[in-house]
Amino acid sequence: MSETKAPRKRPPPDPASESWRKLPWRKFEQHVYRLQKRIFRASQHGNIQAAHKLQKLLMKSRAARLLAVRRVTQDNQGKNTAGVDGVKAVPPQQRIELAEQIHPKRWEDNKPRPVRRVWIPKPGKAEKRPLGLPSWSDKLLQEVLRLILSAYFEPQFSDHSHGFRPNRGCHTALSEVYHQGVGTTYFVEGDIQACFDHAS
Repeated sequence: MSETKAPRKRPPPDPASESWRKLPWRKFEQHVYRLQKRIFRASQHGNIQAAHKLQKLLMKSRAARLLAVRRVTQDNQGKNTAGVDGVKAVPPQQRIELAEQIHPKRWEDNKPRPVRRVWIPKPGKAEKRPLGLPSWSDKLLQEVLRLILSAYFEPQFSDHSHGFRPNRGCHTALSEVYHQGVGTTYFVEGDIQACFDHAS
């Protein structure tokens, strides 16, 4: 009977996993947010030179690289989907190595790789749409660049643009329609159907 019971002693935690978990993530997020805010303000005031300097600073920031690795390998829905490199999951020790590999000094060594094409079904339709799955290094570089470019271009967008922007979507568009719709007869919603599916 005693042989069937679960062992009382837990196995010792993995040192790499513990060191990854104990990193000061809150401080990293605050540091990246402060740099993004400075980039936003420089772009808003038209100070392009200062914005470019801050972008380079954020690009080299270890906090930004570690946050990019965490979002891609842990928070992202596609964290278990492999690209052309065939890697499905990244262990903690390899995550720290990946953060060092995406430093701007090593970007020349990281040549972009082709994406893995997967066809996924459209909701409520029989047809499928293509989805490109990049490799891990490309995903991480894209995430770092997203942190930089979103802060730079956000103040340049129109206030009436609600698609593919942080904290914006259908709810903000509907709110604008509700508040601006007094005396308006028509609202036009357009969709370019399958435009990029057939482009050369």
